Amino acid sequence: ALYKAKSEGRSTYHFFEAGMDAELQQRRSIEAGLRLAMQRNELRLMYQPLLGLAENRVTCVEALLRWDHDERTVSPAEFVPVAEDTGLIVPIGEWVLQEACRMAASWPNDVRIAVNLSPVQFRHKELVDQVKNALKAAGLAPTRLELEITESLLLTDSESTIAALHELRAMGVRISMDDFGTGFSSLSYLSSFPFDKIKIDRSFMRDVTTRADSQAIIKAVIGLGQSLGMLTTAEGVETEEQLALVREHGVSEVQGFLFSPPLQPTALANLLHSNAAKRQAKQKAS
Repeated sequence: ALYKAKSEGRSTYHFFEAGMDAELQQRRSIEAGLRLAMQRNELRLMYQPLLGLAENRVTCVEALLRWDHDERTVSPAEFVPVAEDTGLIVPIGEWVLQEACRMAASWPNDVRIAVNLSPVQFRHKELVDQVKNALKAAGLAPTRLELEITESLLLTDSESTIAALHELRAMGVRISMDDFGTGFSSLSYLSSFPFDKIKIDRSFMRDVTTRADSQAIIKAVIGLGQSLGMLTTAEGVETEEQLALVREHGVSEVQGFLFSPPLQPTALANLLHSNAAKRQAKQKAS
C-alpha cells in the first residue's frame, strides 16, 4: 500500500510537471509568433459600434484587436497577457493606435474611436508621443479619440501615470474607465481623475432583468456618472429588455450584439456612411 501511494504521488507530480511544461511551451510559442505577427500582417482590428441613445446614432466605435495565426484566430485572452509580460504590447499597442486613428479619419466627423490601453504601455514614457504621432499621421482631431483604461492602471498610484493621463486629456483626448464596478476602489479613482466616461461591465448586464441587486448597481452607476458629468456606456446589451431598462435609467450609450457585433472595417464604414446619408436626407426633407 505504501509503494502504491508513493507511485501515485510520483504520477501526480509528473502529470502536474507535464502540464506546466505544456503551458510554458504554449506561452513560448505565442511569444515567438507575436514577435513576427506585425511583419506578417497577422494582426487586424475589428470595430464594434456604440449607439448613443439621445442621438439615436453611432457616437463611438471600439477598436478590438484580433490575431490570425496558424489558420485560426487567437483569442486576445490568450495572447494579450503574454504580450504584456514580454513588453510586446508596447509596439503592438502603438500599431493599434495608428491603425485605429487612420480608420477613424475616414468616418463621419461626429463618430469617435475608442482604443484600449494596457497598464504596461503607461510604463513607457513614449506613450503620449505615440498618441500625438498617431493623431497627427491620421489627421484626426484629438477630441475624436477615446482611450479606455482599467482600474489596474491606477492601483500603483503612479505620479507619472496620472501626469500622462492629464497631458492626454489636456490635448483633448477623452479618457474612459473600462469595466467599471469590477474592482475595489472605483469611487476613489473617479474623485482623483476627471474621467469622461464610465463603461459598466457586461457582467452586470447578464442578470439585470432578473436580479434586483444588478439593477440597483447599474442605476447607481448611471446616476453617479450623471452627477459627475460623465457619459455612461452599458456593455453587453443583448436583449430588448436590457436596452429598455438601461434606457429608463438614463444610460448614455449601449454596446452589444443587440445593436451590432464587431464588424470588419469595410462593413463598419458602409454602416456609418449609410446612416449619415439617411440623417442628411431626413434633415433636408424636414
